Amino acid sequence: MQQIIYVPLDERPCNAKYPLQLAAMTDIPLISPPAGMLGRKKRGADTRSLTEWLEQRLHEASIMIVSVDMLIYGGIVPSRLHHLTQEQCFERLHRLREWKRANPALRIYAFNLIMRAPAYDSSEEEPDYYALYGKSINRWGWLKDKSQYEPLTSEEQVEWERIEKTVPPEVLGDFLQRRSVNARVNQETIRLVAEGVIDCLVIPLDDNAKHGFSPMEQRRLSFEAEDNGVSDRVYIYPGADEVGCTMFARVFCEVNGYVPGIYVRYSSTLGPSIIPKYEDRSLQESVKSHLTAAGAFMDDGSEHADAVLMVHCPPVSQKDVAETSVPYHERHRSYYSEVNVHEFAKAIEVYANRGKLVALGDVATCNGGDRSLMGYLARKGLLRTIGAYAGWNTSGNTLGTVIAHAVIESYYRKSDDKAKSRSESQHKNSRLFYISRLLEDWGYQSVVRKDVASNDLPALGGGYFDISHIREQVYGILQQKMERFAREYLLELAPGLTLSNIHLPWDRMFEIGFDLDTGTRKAPINC
Repeated sequence: MQQIIYVPLDERPCNAKYPLQLAAMTDIPLISPPAGMLGRKKRGADTRSLTEWLEQRLHEASIMIVSVDMLIYGGIVPSRLHHLTQEQCFERLHRLREWKRANPALRIYAFNLIMRAPAYDSSEEEPDYYALYGKSINRWGWLKDKSQYEPLTSEEQVEWERIEKTVPPEVLGDFLQRRSVNARVNQETIRLVAEGVIDCLVIPLDDNAKHGFSPMEQRRLSFEAEDNGVSDRVYIYPGADEVGCTMFARVFCEVNGYVPGIYVRYSSTLGPSIIPKYEDRSLQESVKSHLTAAGAFMDDGSEHADAVLMVHCPPVSQKDVAETSVPYHERHRSYYSEVNVHEFAKAIEVYANRGKLVALGDVATCNGGDRSLMGYLARKGLLRTIGAYAGWNTSGNTLGTVIAHAVIESYYRKSDDKAKSRSESQHKNSRLFYISRLLEDWGYQSVVRKDVASNDLPALGGGYFDISHIREQVYGILQQKMERFAREYLLELAPGLTLSNIHLPWDRMFEIGFDLDTGTRKAPINC
């Protein structure tokens, strides 16, 4: 099989490593640019060196999975900060056309985000002025969107006028100009689909809501895809950092001629209809979008499905969805009456005993797995029965990751012949990925991160978003506390588990990287 090239959204493990880990479960060779070429946070990648690296390898490739944000801007955060003109962006984008002409057999799977406009004042990942005007800019977009389909109330009109007086014209102008350029790039990617240059395009909605800048652009792009007759090859739905996993799963399915049926079951009756925090549509619609983009479909029953996706979901929408940092007893009251964990856990047990691959998408809380559920499953001895798990950041991040793993794992469990075709190391890599998700999404994001941020950083003089001056001390503390978590909860799954190379990629507590080994492998798995 020819090589598959993967160009990630940025250098963080979720983008740069997870898809490579998925590929290591299979016999599909996946290569990616060196980490040092991918930039770091606000410092964009060296796009010229990246282009040279690609052009040296494209003649040997059959498929390219490529982040347009990386190819043009140098990464996800640089896409929100750049001062490139439309012409400069198009020049970089149109290299895809040149590469397709040079290698007509090359299939291109591209993804490009709709630029976000978060509803808070912070310049952590945005332009400096967002620290002062972020909420106002977001609200301006919300009002602008609403005004396009119904009149603003008098209060809203006054609010809009106040925002336009408060936010300096040059600030709003800079933000809108960049959005305009990025939106035209997205439109051009759709036209490249129509040309046959891009074979499949995913446009994730990054950190969005039901109203605002993202929904406005989403509608225009949906019209563009429909007008160009390519709506069957363009997917627009909530997500961001998981999309590399989704695209690899899709490639895996197409290479193997596999269309997995996934039966979906929820922990709350209300779950399918709620709108997750940071998203714009019902959970059920997002699940369908992630399944379809990954090459799967939602089966209508468990008996003949290739896998069962158990979705642990919130019973409430948007602002009432609990963050993992919120204590259990402070959640919205419906969490205690409209979520049935007992039945949910029993269903996991029964499906596993029937020989079904059980995948768990843990989206009941944002920014980490639900400690209540995961502790329950651990006490019941059910962690060993699950084949795939994710519970990190947004609902879309979680769903895309766990579905991608489930799609791949279900293929090898479909028959004895397929299971036998898989090497021992590929099987171990799949299990290690599952364990790493438990350790990171539940162990780090839900338990260790809050503990260290509350109890260790203040004494060390550090902050949640900057530990650069106390990096080694923090790494040592993380090592101890994550090992303690692993001993308490994961010993049965991986008795020889060892952790090394713990690091915080952006010198902040939000995301983590580490190497994981079970003592039965010659080399560690990067997580």
